[in-house]
Amino acid sequence: MSSEFDTGSAVTAREGEPGAYDGELGEGWRIGGGINGGLLLAVAGRALSQEFAAEGDRPGHPDPLAISAYYLTPGEPGPATVRTSVVRRGRAVSTGQASLYQDKDGEPVERFRVLATYGDLAAVDGDVTTTAVPPQLPPPEDCLAAAQAPPSFLKHASLLERLDLRLDPATTGWAMGRPSGNGVIRGWLRMADGREPDPLLLLLAVDALPPVAFELGLPGWTPTLELTAHVRARPAPGWLRVSLTNRTLTGGFMEEDAEVWDSEGRLVALSRQLARASAPQR
Repeated sequence: MSSEFDTGSAVTAREGEPGAYDGELGEGWRIGGGINGGLLLAVAGRALSQEFAAEGDRPGHPDPLAISAYYLTPGEPGPATVRTSVVRRGRAVSTGQASLYQDKDGEPVERFRVLATYGDLAAVDGDVTTTAVPPQLPPPEDCLAAAQAPPSFLKHASLLERLDLRLDPATTGWAMGRPSGNGVIRGWLRMADGREPDPLLLLLAVDALPPVAFELGLPGWTPTLELTAHVRARPAPGWLRVSLTNRTLTGGFMEEDAEVWDSEGRLVALSRQLARASAPQR
């Protein structure tokens, strides 16, 4: 049986229209006023993965290595079309573009646009040199489950029903009305239906936790304007550890940096996004 993530990010090549893929954005992936940005990224990522499938003696490039997305309008539940174009096909990596559209009042509306480099992580997986260290978290059973979030938050976040998310209590002061102001949220993440992580799921993981703006005392939602993700390795099965941090808030715009670590303690994905933040609480 397909997982909720595979169903939610599925696309089907449109017959007779090269580069066009049809999908369905489900109500269960909503966060705030629209569909979660990480799920949208995975939908476009899956279309590009199919676009760069092996052909003849040309090697396949199934995995996103670097993907940058610009969010233009909120995605809504319903049919969607992804249109891809190949910028370059190479032996080691390929580069492509993708845009996701939805019809509104009979007219196609572009939701977001990506430029991405793809390769085969299985061919480059090996020794890693890094000065980064995994975030230190209490065991999952000692963390706060998403189901314990305030009801006012949960009613706008059907996405959380798809996830098994356990947040470090040290970074959840916002849930009790006492944000720390430290600009850090971290926790454990896996899919609620047991689906194991892979490179495409990492595109969801970098945008799956509550926004770090909450721990800064910023109310409301923080819509993503741009997000760039780097996928560094195929993740091992099991829990992912995700850490979000913020250092700068200027003129109502803030960055959010994410690190994703797998169950073997490897840094498997990183991202930075620019988001629009609301005013601090008084």
